[in-house]
Amino acid sequence: MRMPIRLASVAALVALSLPVLGAAAQQQVPAAPAQEPAAPSPAAAPIFPKPDPANFTAATPTKETVSAFLQASWGYDDTRVWQVQAILKTAAEGVSKVIVYVGDKSGKQKPSVLQFLALSDGKHIITGDEIIPFGDKPFAEYRSQLQKRADGPYRGSASKDLELVEFTDFQCPHCKDAQANMDKLAVDFPKARIVFQNFPLTHIHAASLTAAAYGVCVTKLGGSDAFFRYASAVFDGQDGLANADGVVMTLNSAVTKAGLDPAKIATCSTTPEVDANVEASIKLAQDLNINQTPTLVINGRQVAANAPYDALKQIIEYQAKQDGVAQ
Repeated sequence: MRMPIRLASVAALVALSLPVLGAAAQQQVPAAPAQEPAAPSPAAAPIFPKPDPANFTAATPTKETVSAFLQASWGYDDTRVWQVQAILKTAAEGVSKVIVYVGDKSGKQKPSVLQFLALSDGKHIITGDEIIPFGDKPFAEYRSQLQKRADGPYRGSASKDLELVEFTDFQCPHCKDAQANMDKLAVDFPKARIVFQNFPLTHIHAASLTAAAYGVCVTKLGGSDAFFRYASAVFDGQDGLANADGVVMTLNSAVTKAGLDPAKIATCSTTPEVDANVEASIKLAQDLNINQTPTLVINGRQVAANAPYDALKQIIEYQAKQDGVAQ
């Protein structure tokens, strides 16, 4: 389920929303203050005014680093254009204010202004109320963390060169919808490792933690193939998770369809080992600053797993190319 704490500016910046959504989100980026350059009026194609050297008062980040960051974030969309318009010192030592003009080649979208604060470590920026990775390879650190810590059941390749990690909640309706995308990805990207990571949102989905624990036990006793049969059955019967009696019936039925004994799985699901496994998966999501489900992380890059499939595929192909991965 999408949670309201992610601002539109973040979605636009790191492409958590897809191309058809990204432009609309950009339009919601706050306009620059009056003393700073204003975005140009829309035209057949955006023609940005020449940057004023007086608006580049900060030594870091460089214009080249900002452009490389935006290329890494937005390069999958060849209709999007931008220009770094200012990199300004702020009252906070080492913190710079970056202003970027954004448009599209067709001129259909009104040009907009993107602003963010670049921190002194050179590795993070603040946009809206969030701190996100920055640099010419902004997804590399998250990719490394996932290669080390994403330990859920998987399908596809054993190699982690192209790793697609889905953070999901069994009781989330949007996660159920996303499974069609995940099945298509498994066919279209046979060299990818597609990992299922539990991220139960227990404050809104009471049964999600139990469903996750059962899934861990199904994997433990039956392997990844059994898990994906279980997961498919749980999502198909998701409505049954709405009440206590339905939870037991739905999960037991899913375990049976996976070819395992419901009684053994139920006993396994209450052990400290399983509890620790689910908590570790939740902690991984939190460390990656994931705050909505379903989120798909593509070699460290976060997108919505239930986004339009063609756009999702486009981003995966672009990210794989950026990382030098054969598809």
